[in-house]
Amino acid sequence: QVQLVESGGGLVQPGGSLRLSCVASGITFSSYGMSWYRQAPGKERELVASITSAGGRKNYADSVKGRFSISRDNAKKTVYLQMNSLKPEDTDVYYCHAASSGYWGQGTQVTVSS
Repeated sequence: QVQLVESGGGLVQPGGSLRLSCVASGITFSSYGMSWYRQAPGKERELVASITSAGGRKNYADSVKGRFSISRDNAKKTVYLQMNSLKPEDTDVYYCHAASSGYWGQGTQVTVSS
């Protein structure tokens, strides 16, 4: 059974930081590129960041470049999203996704508010 389990979300003030984690099980994690998406109610899911299977290439949405950083630890089957300088518009549910698969996590809520 494939599982992607996110954690690390929460409430943070503008300018603050959070680190999201996504732990995978049931898949050969090191074979998959991984991505973080986010979605607000009534809006389409947006790609935030992606990383190739070995971690050599990373891509970011323009809205988060310079503030967010994606990384992975294949030995721990975990992908991370370090989010710095958070803004209220970063408030969303964040999901991890195994590229080219139907595998998604359940999501973790990030709320940026004073």
